[in-house]
Amino acid sequence: MTRILLVDDYPVTREGLKEVLQSSFRDVIFGEAESGAEAVRKGTCEKWDVVVLDVSLPDRNGLEVLKELRKATPGVPILILSMYPEEQYAIRALRAGAAGYVTKKTAAADLVAAVKKVLGGGRFVSPSLAETLADETGRNRDLTPHRRLSDREFQVFRLLALGKTVKAISGELSLSPQTISTHRSRILEKMQLATNADLTQYALANRLID
Repeated sequence: MTRILLVDDYPVTREGLKEVLQSSFRDVIFGEAESGAEAVRKGTCEKWDVVVLDVSLPDRNGLEVLKELRKATPGVPILILSMYPEEQYAIRALRAGAAGYVTKKTAAADLVAAVKKVLGGGRFVSPSLAETLADETGRNRDLTPHRRLSDREFQVFRLLALGKTVKAISGELSLSPQTISTHRSRILEKMQLATNADLTQYALANRLID
């Protein structure tokens, strides 16, 4: 019996994931969580063979949930499922301990293979992501300023690049405007940029926002 915890705030998405997985796993039991808090509670209090975790949750960033689950249940593989292209979050997810990264755009084709791979003790990465990982250890590693940002800084960076104000980001992330402003200053310093417009231009050039 395979036990899979599905973490996504949209019931329709969770139902779709179940349909995809049920076609390939005969004996499977699903658990469901629609928030980061529920994911941590169910993930730590119940036994799972694999967790499929959305990176965008209403109460917490999925990478934070990933780190907490990895700390509490280090033997359980966690697959990140995201609407964002690999360029935006995959490297960070793998660094944080994810066993693989699947985009929602390719979930129907890749999810079953990804679950089978991680259940067998492996890691699931697409060919394009494998190439990016190779670059991370090669000569291009120092040529990507956004890699210097912490996960929280990267989250704030994307929101600033999308044109959101400090006040709006403060409300969205439940952080004080002063904290967001501090993050903004550090982001600009680390990336050696001067303005929010520079952040937007950089993000577009590197496909970090749509």
